[in-house]
Amino acid sequence: IPYFVFNFTEDFGTQIMDRFVCAYENGFTPNPCIDCNRYMKFEKLMKRAKELDYDYVVTGHYARIEEQGGKFLLKKAIDEKKDQSYVLYSLTQEQLAHTLFPLGGMTKPQIREMAEEQGLINARKHDSQDICFVPDGDYAKFIEQYTGRKSIPGDFVDTEGNILGKHKGIIHYTLGQRRGLGIPAASRLYVCDISPKTNQVVLGNNEDLFHSELTATKVNLISCESLKEPMRLKAKIRYRHPEQEAVAWQTEDGVLHVRFDKPQRAITRGQAVVLYDGDIVVGGGVIENCIK
Repeated sequence: IPYFVFNFTEDFGTQIMDRFVCAYENGFTPNPCIDCNRYMKFEKLMKRAKELDYDYVVTGHYARIEEQGGKFLLKKAIDEKKDQSYVLYSLTQEQLAHTLFPLGGMTKPQIREMAEEQGLINARKHDSQDICFVPDGDYAKFIEQYTGRKSIPGDFVDTEGNILGKHKGIIHYTLGQRRGLGIPAASRLYVCDISPKTNQVVLGNNEDLFHSELTATKVNLISCESLKEPMRLKAKIRYRHPEQEAVAWQTEDGVLHVRFDKPQRAITRGQAVVLYDGDIVVGGGVIENCIK
């Protein structure tokens, strides 16, 4: 089997790491795995495959692709505990037509058993949990080292705008965070908002984190052309977030609106909202705002 090494170092820096840093510096919480799939595996790698006259890009993602009536559908994996369809919502029809996910119809234990039988050294390898370029999980330290800029301290404020104390810089915080705030209070405080314009981090109660509606941009739909009419679906607002009953539709400018049957906790700007109809991925987008 011919073996090729492609150097995408510069592209990875521009498309993944730079976007990651920019998001945090602007009060968003990104998902770099989605960007990696979008810009690296299914853009750069797909382009290289075509240049080499290969028909498919084959990856180990836990998801399935099915063709129905000339249209390709992205579906959840058989092993729902390992399902990765959430991070693949940006795939296009062209990409789906030239992609294979051979693991999607099997469970992780089955894969490990096959690897054991073949004597592969990674048969018992632990599942990867961390972002590959931030292995210790300290995002703020990585951002400061990567940019050479120290994060600028600012004010912690309550939901009324009263100053509660000083924070270490907005890149140290994400919505819903409770630990590491260092603010004494009679009840637990949580990060409820991050304002890069004022360099303030808003703290509030757990109840302040719940919202019923969100808007999303950079929308990609797979199973349909658009959502001009409201459609009852299920939605995930984080990779490990259980699907929730919701109604979704698009406005004339293409912005996606999702209204949940029940208010959801910590709907976070920069994360993806992904829509499901059963085990079919309808599409998704990047969360821009949330509404009470």
